[in-house]
Amino acid sequence: MDTAAWIVQVLLALAFAMTGFGKLTQPYEKLNQMMPYTQDFSPNIVKLIGLLELLAAIGLILPALTKILPILTPLAAVGLVLTMIGAILTHVRRKEYPVIVANLVLLALAAFVAYARFVAVPL
Repeated sequence: MDTAAWIVQVLLALAFAMTGFGKLTQPYEKLNQMMPYTQDFSPNIVKLIGLLELLAAIGLILPALTKILPILTPLAAVGLVLTMIGAILTHVRRKEYPVIVANLVLLALAAFVAYARFVAVPL
C-alpha cells in the first residue's frame, strides 16, 4: 500500500506541478485559449489557483520525503480534493461535461492519497 501511495503521490504531484506552473507563467490570454474556464476568473485568481496547485504538488512529496511535518502530505491531498470539487462545480456550471471526467479521476487519486496517508499507511 505504501508503494501505491507513493506512485499516486508522484503522479499527482507531476500533474499539478505542470498545471500550476503553467497557470503561473503563461499569459492570461493564452490560458483563456487553452483553458476556456479561466475566462470566468480574474488573472490574479487564476495565478492564485496555479500557486495553490504548485504548493500542493510540493506538499505531496517534500514532507513525506524529508519526514519534516509529514502531516502536510495528506493535508495537501485534501486540499487537492477540495480544488477538484471546485473545478467540477465550475465545469458543471459551464456545461463542460467531458472535462469533468479528468477532474473526477484526479479527485479520486487525491482522496486515495489522503486516505492512505491518514489511515492506511501514515507517514
